[in-house]
Amino acid sequence: MTDPVAAPRFALFRAKDATDFEESGLMATVPPTPIEMAGSIAAVEAGMLEGTRVKLLFSMPGLSLTHAWFRSGFPLPRHSHDVDCLYFILAGSLRIGTEELGAGDGFFVGANVPYTYVPGDEGVEVLEFRGSDSFDIRMLANNRAYWDRAVAQVSAQRAHWTGETPPSGLSFGPEPGGG
Repeated sequence: MTDPVAAPRFALFRAKDATDFEESGLMATVPPTPIEMAGSIAAVEAGMLEGTRVKLLFSMPGLSLTHAWFRSGFPLPRHSHDVDCLYFILAGSLRIGTEELGAGDGFFVGANVPYTYVPGDEGVEVLEFRGSDSFDIRMLANNRAYWDRAVAQVSAQRAHWTGETPPSGLSFGPEPGGG
């Protein structure tokens, strides 16, 4: 018997057809704590969303691939996902723990392992490979001091973000606002 929703045996995808990740519905948010909620709201109001762009490149049952661009100094909150994730740095650089990684480097984060990283001076573009087309995100930043620093970082970096372009020079999907 053939499974009608079986994964394709071959598929193509194109950068121009990438869609906004937020619209994909692939990632469910575990309800944040009141501190995380208040901090997230404050960071968004300060302009945090201007520091990131995430596009879904490909998805099928049991597999997904996204492209994430974080501008310089973007304050990525400590978080985890309920699936394994493999990251490949396409361009730019980041610091994770004490390690500096650049284009061609990568890292693996197992399911439910907390992590964060800091984009370098040019920002960072990563390809995110997941062995699932459905996963969660759990914020692990239940600390007012963290969110105060994140809001300050957004405020300090926001003017720089305006002139930044993806370090790879690649474009994925339409620009925000239909451009």
